[in-house]
Amino acid sequence: MTDDNWLSEREGKAWRGFLALRAVLDLQIGRDLASDSELSEADYHVLATLSAAEQGRLRLTELGNGMLWSTSRTAHQVSRMQRRGLVRKTGLPGNSRAAVIMLTEAGASAIRAAAPLHVASVRRHLIDHLTVDQLDAIAEAGEAVVARYRSGPDRVRDRESEG
Repeated sequence: MTDDNWLSEREGKAWRGFLALRAVLDLQIGRDLASDSELSEADYHVLATLSAAEQGRLRLTELGNGMLWSTSRTAHQVSRMQRRGLVRKTGLPGNSRAAVIMLTEAGASAIRAAAPLHVASVRRHLIDHLTVDQLDAIAEAGEAVVARYRSGPDRVRDRESEG
């Protein structure tokens, strides 16, 4: 391995800062979410994505793609949430292989109750500590990195299909 492959001092500092930021936010916001609403971050992500969708429903693959999750991960999460009555899975008429995931009344109620507390947590642990320029930089960096995973050859795929 040549020195060209190593991170520069600036790159290393950015990477370590990102790792620390992610660890702190995952811990604090996840803890708040669980105590405020008894939802996991994955539960919240699914419910929020479905609640933003037309009629509170999406095909399983659309749901996963929207969250940058593999189909397998999405299906497992949906199964857990279905057992708790937060979502319902139905078939797509005319396509026996497609599944449609729908927000139930219990799921809609859970996201309505959790959202204000979750936003307050995000503000308390991140937003309120940053300047407008820092918020813009985070948004721009996120968009730049995620764009390549939304489509094309680097799109998020199931591990099973990568072999």
